[in-house]
Amino acid sequence: MQNWHGLEWTCEPLATSVNFMDLTISIAGTRLSTTLYEKPQNLYLYLPPHSSHPRGIETGLIFGQVLRIRRLCSKQEDADAHIKQLFQRLCERGHNSSSLIPIFSQAEDNERAFLEKNNNADTRHVDSTGAPQKLFLHLRYHPEDPPAHEIQQLWRQHVSQPRNEPPLHNLESLDGRPFGPTRLIVAYSRPLNLRNTFSVRNIHNRGREISSYLSDR
Repeated sequence: MQNWHGLEWTCEPLATSVNFMDLTISIAGTRLSTTLYEKPQNLYLYLPPHSSHPRGIETGLIFGQVLRIRRLCSKQEDADAHIKQLFQRLCERGHNSSSLIPIFSQAEDNERAFLEKNNNADTRHVDSTGAPQKLFLHLRYHPEDPPAHEIQQLWRQHVSQPRNEPPLHNLESLDGRPFGPTRLIVAYSRPLNLRNTFSVRNIHNRGREISSYLSDR
């Protein structure tokens, strides 16, 4: 097994705590306790504030991390410590603490609302018609392009809810089902960067060596 695809297997003695993926699982009496596990090699290279990314990236990162930490940590004091570390690491990456505080506050409110919503399964809405309710517009992000809210405004004015015309979602298909989506989602993907050129993920097509770019100069 030691030579299987270059993997090295190690054995450890029995213990009351183990690291599994992004969790540290411990036996506390007759119960299991969990907290967030982060590899020592993690550099926490979060996107700096001057990076050419949509504005919502920063908010989405904080919302997602706060929700993840709260759900993985059994003890509130552990979750509080990890969230404080996240705040400090973002500040170290150049983010302004005064702009981060309201986002973290909103993230905590979002986490509580998420858990309350999931605890009450009867409030979840299921579309019985099978009609698509969302339309996704996929764009490659560029800072000089029109912002997402302007695109959505044009969608509502000229497609979804045009003046003196019936709304798109009131139209029916040939089989009598609702035709149009009621919401437009503008989904961005990042443009290609140096990492895509120098670090090719396809092992069967590694591309040019980095040193070859220097010799072209």
